[in-house]
Amino acid sequence: MAGQRSWRVGRWRRGAYTTVAGFFAILILGLIAHFTNRPYMFPSLGPTAIDVFFLPLADDACPRNVIFGHGIGALCGYGALWLTGLAHAPPTFDVGVSGARVVAAALALALTAGVMIWVRREHMPAGATTLIVALGIMPSAADVAILMGGVVALTYVAWLINRLFGISYPLWKPATLEPERES
Repeated sequence: MAGQRSWRVGRWRRGAYTTVAGFFAILILGLIAHFTNRPYMFPSLGPTAIDVFFLPLADDACPRNVIFGHGIGALCGYGALWLTGLAHAPPTFDVGVSGARVVAAALALALTAGVMIWVRREHMPAGATTLIVALGIMPSAADVAILMGGVVALTYVAWLINRLFGISYPLWKPATLEPERES
């Protein structure tokens, strides 16, 4: 797989690690949300947690791509709300799906995908983040700030957990591979 770094462990070991590490990462994030009474947990952090523990050395799991990817998704979702006149509208779950909301969601997802690719900061779970914003679940600038706080917190909890288990999870950008030498 392009952009994939090797983390060679068996399926059962990787599954156990992803299960335990994902549990503790979301537990820590949940405790932060509980004690601050802020929604630092939201659906797109689930696939991010799986990503950073299942394939921790993949390019899209590095902190830079996780943070920028979700940031791009949040900003594109927020921009789509403004462009469609829904910036102050109630969430979809309260009023149903209008034509403007369909356009906002489609526009947000399309822009998120394009911008992430154009700036080389791909992180697939950001597609869920952009829909969370575009569907009005977390529509305000304050919500987006809290959302990004959750992303940053999860990213560095993942860094800590991965490092504790001896995985060379990067601090910011993916590690560069040494060119293979011909024998």
